Amino acid sequence: MGSPTEAGRFGEFGGRYVPESLVPACAALEAAFRQAWADPAFHQQLSRLRTEYAGRPTALTPALNLSADLGVTLLLKREDLAHTGSHKINNVLGQALLAQRMGKTRLIAETGAGQHGVATATAAALFGMRATVYMGERDIERQRLNVFRMELLGAEVIPVTSGSRTLKDATNEAMRAWVAAVDDAHFCLGSVGGPHPYPWLVRELQRVIGEEARAQTPTVPDVVVACVGGGSNAAGTFAGFVDTDARLIGVEAAGGAAMTNGSPGVVHGYRSMVLQDADGQVLEAESIAAGLDYPGIGPEHAHLGTTGRAEYRTVDDAEVLAAVVRLARSEGIICALESAHAVAWVLRAAGTPDLPTGSTVLLTLSGRGDKDMAALAGEIR
Repeated sequence: MGSPTEAGRFGEFGGRYVPESLVPACAALEAAFRQAWADPAFHQQLSRLRTEYAGRPTALTPALNLSADLGVTLLLKREDLAHTGSHKINNVLGQALLAQRMGKTRLIAETGAGQHGVATATAAALFGMRATVYMGERDIERQRLNVFRMELLGAEVIPVTSGSRTLKDATNEAMRAWVAAVDDAHFCLGSVGGPHPYPWLVRELQRVIGEEARAQTPTVPDVVVACVGGGSNAAGTFAGFVDTDARLIGVEAAGGAAMTNGSPGVVHGYRSMVLQDADGQVLEAESIAAGLDYPGIGPEHAHLGTTGRAEYRTVDDAEVLAAVVRLARSEGIICALESAHAVAWVLRAAGTPDLPTGSTVLLTLSGRGDKDMAALAGEIR
């Protein structure tokens, strides 16, 4: 997965669709990232933090019991074991370092499931910065544990009451807040969406997932699979295998499948595949997983999908709940509802032409399921 064009595009997708007041901020961020990414000292500092603080490399765990049951070799890339419980820490540590390098004193973030908010609050505490996290009121209700974690870490969590009161609306408010505080605040975007350079920047910070997994697998797997909302864990995973013959499978929520059910449009400062009506009005997504409750997909995913390099599938909430139970009782691993989308696809596809018996599958478990216990308790008996 290479760099975008100078205009920040992956094929026809990407770009920078922002108010004029934010164009200089995006340009300054791009320049700072290019400079930092070419600086060995920045990489040394980030590598030290990943190892000593975030707990990398994360394990590659063979799912022996499920493999025997399904007739495929299933390998789990364990981002749930990273500090704060998900892949989000990979991105946030890099962005916090970059913000510090740019002289920023405050981090602004959006969050759905709360994992990016927790990671942002964690990095802010570590770097002595202030953190403000925007979170939809509906997501606050279903992710109370992560709200408490953010507040315990010293972040201010601001409920968003507009629209569907989920991730889309939290992102709207975070971007508005950035406009008003651009001189001293960095918008710490959590996924591979947003205006250029964010899709590229976040993918580069998450590519550690795929690079580690590539080194940990004795041979290139037949299939590489990860859940996709905006798609940062999948983008990071795919980056390690895009130059191989492995099939790349992104799994979306059936109620928020922008790649599967969307059409080209603009949302949150970038052009991609978006859930929208005939008049171009963005539609509400719906998923049991707050982190996938989003109407768009990262522009690089849209490019990979439309060119055929990656494939995108959907699973519904019932399949996701069943996957959480199956993984927990087969392997003793309780994964996040978001991650369970990838597991659900493997459970459904194994032994079919879509995933033939004997295949080797690398699956990224993007996060652990602690945050979802209240939701699961109401659904699983």
